[in-house]
Amino acid sequence: MERAAPDHAELMDGVYRVQRHFYDATRKYYLLGRDRMIDGLDVPNRGTVLELGCGTGRNLVLAARRYPRAQFFGLDISSEMLATARTAIDRAGLAGRVALARADATRFEARDLFDTGRFDRVFISYALSMIPGWERTIALGIDALAPGGSLHIVDFGGQERLPTWFRAGLRTWLAKFHVSPRDELHAVLCGDCERTGANLSFEPLFRGYAVHAVVRARAIPAH
Repeated sequence: MERAAPDHAELMDGVYRVQRHFYDATRKYYLLGRDRMIDGLDVPNRGTVLELGCGTGRNLVLAARRYPRAQFFGLDISSEMLATARTAIDRAGLAGRVALARADATRFEARDLFDTGRFDRVFISYALSMIPGWERTIALGIDALAPGGSLHIVDFGGQERLPTWFRAGLRTWLAKFHVSPRDELHAVLCGDCERTGANLSFEPLFRGYAVHAVVRARAIPAH
C-alpha cells in the first residue's frame, strides 16, 4: 500500500535515485550510533518491530539477524530506497520476516499497512532530521507502541561539545542533503512523554555529535 506526501516523496526519490546504490558504503562513516541502538532494542521473544524511515533496509537486516525470533516491519516515503531495501532483505533470506510499505512517516496507519497496529519496539535511525513535520512522526511512533513497548531514536545531535567551526561546517554540509539536526528533539520528546505517561532516556553521543533517545511506554495504557 502506498501512502506518501507527493512533494516530499518526489524529493526523496530524486535525492536517492543514484545515492541508494552507494548509500550504506558512505554513511557508515558518519551515521554514528546505529548499531548501538540496534543492540539496545532488547526485542522480546516473538516480538514485533517497526522502523520508520527504513531507507535501504540496512538496519532491518541487522536487527532481524540480531533478533531471529522477532517479526520486522519497515516503511519509507521513497520508492527508490524501498527498491534497495527489498533487494537487501531478499538477499539476506529475510523476506518471510520483514515486511515493507511505502508511506509517509508523518501520517501512516500501521494497521492498514501491515495488519497490525501495535509494536513492541519502534525505531527511527537518522530519519527525523530529514522529515518535515518530524514531531508528528514521534507522536505516531509512540502511539504505535504496545503496552510496555519502547521507541528508540538515534540521530544528529546539537554538537554542543564540538568546536564551533566543526558544528557550522557539518550543518552546512548536511543541508546539501536536505538534513537538519533537530535541536528541539529533547523538548518534543519530553512533551510526548508527559502526554502519554512514558519515560524518557536521552543520551548525547560522541560529544553531542549524535543523540540516542529511548521512550518507554507505560505497561498499562492510560485511560
